[in-house]
Amino acid sequence: MPAWLKNAVFYEIYPQSFCDSNADGIGDFNGIISKLDYIRDLGCNALWINPCFDSPFKDAGYDVRDYKKAAPRYGSNDDLVRLFEEAHQRGIKVLLDLVPGHTSEEHEWFRKSKEPVRNEYWDRYIWTDFCFKGTGNLGYPYVGGEADRAGTYLLNFFKCQPALNYGWLDADEDWKMSCDSEAAFATREAMKDVMRFWMDQGCDGFRVDMASSLVKGDDKKKTGTSRIWRNIREMMDRDYPECALISEWSDPKLALRAGFHCDFLLNQPGEAYSTLVRDYHNHTDRAIMSDPYFTGMEHTLPKYEDHSFFKMDSGSDIRRFMDDYLEVYEDTRKCGYISMITCNHDTVRPSFNMTQDELKLFYAFLFTMPGVPFLYYGDEIGMRYLSIPTKEGGYFRTGSRTPMQWDGSENHGFSKAEKENLYLPTDPAWDAPTVEAQSKDPDSLLNTVKSLLKLRSEHSDLQADPNLEILYVSRRDLPFVYKRGKRILAVNPSSEIVYANIGTPDRDLLWSIGSGTLKDGTITVGAQSFVIF
Repeated sequence: MPAWLKNAVFYEIYPQSFCDSNADGIGDFNGIISKLDYIRDLGCNALWINPCFDSPFKDAGYDVRDYKKAAPRYGSNDDLVRLFEEAHQRGIKVLLDLVPGHTSEEHEWFRKSKEPVRNEYWDRYIWTDFCFKGTGNLGYPYVGGEADRAGTYLLNFFKCQPALNYGWLDADEDWKMSCDSEAAFATREAMKDVMRFWMDQGCDGFRVDMASSLVKGDDKKKTGTSRIWRNIREMMDRDYPECALISEWSDPKLALRAGFHCDFLLNQPGEAYSTLVRDYHNHTDRAIMSDPYFTGMEHTLPKYEDHSFFKMDSGSDIRRFMDDYLEVYEDTRKCGYISMITCNHDTVRPSFNMTQDELKLFYAFLFTMPGVPFLYYGDEIGMRYLSIPTKEGGYFRTGSRTPMQWDGSENHGFSKAEKENLYLPTDPAWDAPTVEAQSKDPDSLLNTVKSLLKLRSEHSDLQADPNLEILYVSRRDLPFVYKRGKRILAVNPSSEIVYANIGTPDRDLLWSIGSGTLKDGTITVGAQSFVIF
């Protein structure tokens, strides 16, 4: 386990939208470099950069055309290496987004695989053995009629993303290859070669997209896919022990045992995570995000009553989240870290349905729980989810990918390009949040985040290691009280003062949003408050 993960706080950057240094309307590597001091001063010491490899951008870069070439619109390979170097000088690690399950249909591997005569890359993707033969009742999407090769090929996501061949757990038809086949081995080794290429140049590891999607026909335990990742982890432990491997698997019980250092708590069974921040009569994030016209409070409130925990007076019960969380936490505490997020490029921003005061409480909880947290760019100032047309396969997700809002100048300081040439529009509202404005307000969301992350970095009890103890949780009553090492923490999202007898000696207040006391064994927490003793 890389030691730096213990105190890591990641900042996720969607490179298209972060900072444009050359006035072409699209963010780039040099733009990111120019903001590294901001990221460091915010309190983040690690970056996750969304896909930045050469791509036709039919899926915002998750359709990779060349794994070893930076996308020219962001800069050159040399620019990306300089980003690694500049980040390291500031004590910041950099993870790239690895897409191992599929490539673009324009990747040279796939162009070769489509040819009618067998060659080195014929088995790099998953093909049936006849031009009119699909996948039967297997449920895998496929494409036919677009290659000279007499077969159809499986997809991993969009039509433009053919699935790489890591084999099948049960190769029960002639066209299916075993996950122990030479072809599956070659695909795995090719991906390891890509990883080595970037780690040798200073990359500190990878966030892995759709990490559980490799072996087809895998069982519920993902036996075949897990074996691949354990092999990759062995390579990293041996040759790159300080590099990290973080999965988009959304099942830490499996992912951490498969070799990942961290896994996101996202899209869990029952969607328990959504009950913290967005819960419209059990309409979870996924249900809401399926309708791009649910664009803000003025549209959602008449239709849905929000019962998520951090909404003031929602009447919610944090046990709906904690019951699921604690089961995963106890099962994995010796395996690796759980990662919670403010949101990401695939989810609606939390300001969608939460006020600044509610966001402060949510962030205080997130950044003081065990594990390695992730902050999505712009969430530190409460950037809004916008209702805008789709871009590069984003669909409803596009509204969470808009340009970072740095100041009150044209294009909010993101770019000097003409407004019509921007990658995506900026927030047009008169009160659009900006870094510049919030930096001047001591009580702003931005300064609350800075204070939280400073506190976390100064107190090892509040970092990633698993030292959680629940002191008070009730289906009907607040506050929620928990302990991290020597620190006692409590949150009260309601509009009333609340009390709980936790039977501990008197404590001094270390940090707070709002007010609270701990005296004579009773903890008192003010309205909409978060306290640490």
